[in-house]
Amino acid sequence: MPVDIRIRFGRAIRRIREELEINQEEAADRCGLHRTYYSGIERGVRNVSLLNIERISKGLKTSLPDLFNRM
Repeated sequence: MPVDIRIRFGRAIRRIREELEINQEEAADRCGLHRTYYSGIERGVRNVSLLNIERISKGLKTSLPDLFNRM
């Protein structure tokens, strides 16, 4: 059974965040999201909107195609 897309997306942004050597609070701040909401995205419990996916991409300084290729 394939892994849920929310979990795959969360793992992808976690890897990017770790490459940037920042914590979740800093990542959330850069993305303009609340810390607990961002944490939920990384854990795969949030169903993220397209607008917030774009915010995450910009906040983590990665392109949307790169972000999705990491999934």
